[in-house]
Order: sequence, then C-alpha cells, then structure tokens
Amino acid sequence: MKLTEVIRRPLITEKTTGMREEVQTLVFEVARDANKIDVRRAVEKLLGSKVAEVRTSLTHGKTKRQGRWVGRRPDWKKAYVRLKAGEKLPDFLEGA
Repeated sequence: MKLTEVIRRPLITEKTTGMREEVQTLVFEVARDANKIDVRRAVEKLLGSKVAEVRTSLTHGKTKRQGRWVGRRPDWKKAYVRLKAGEKLPDFLEGA
C-alpha cells in the first residue's frame, strides 16, 4: 500500500483541535486495511515528524433514511497519532 493511500484526510473538529494543542495528537481518517505500523510510517515520511504512539479505532457507518428507503454509510477507520515531545506540528495544521 502506498503512503498516500494510507492517510486519507485529517479530521479537524473542536475535539481534535483541542487534542492537537494540548497533547500534540493528530487525528486522521485512514484506510480500513491499514495497521498501526503503516500509519506510523506514512506520518513520519509524509509529515516529517517523529511519532510516539498510534491508536486506531474502527468507526461504524450510520444508517440513513430518505423517505421509505434506507441506506447505510460505509465503515471507516480513524487513527490518533501522538507526536514525540518537542516535535513541530505540520504547517498545514498550524492555523486550523
């Protein structure tokens, strides 16, 4: 799996912004079949920051209705990446 396929997008919410400022933890949506080692390698290569810890969680898709038709959103995986002490946050996340 390519490094750019592992990390899909950063998740930017109020909760993740607080985590980024307080404990230097970045949150990403990652590929469902990516493991912690893949996520660590991708972050270190693409962002140039050393990783201290990676935690992953599988988020189940919601059931949505449109009138009488029922559909389901796909499951997706989330990764919490804590950077080592003294590491600089990536530039694209500085003002977000």
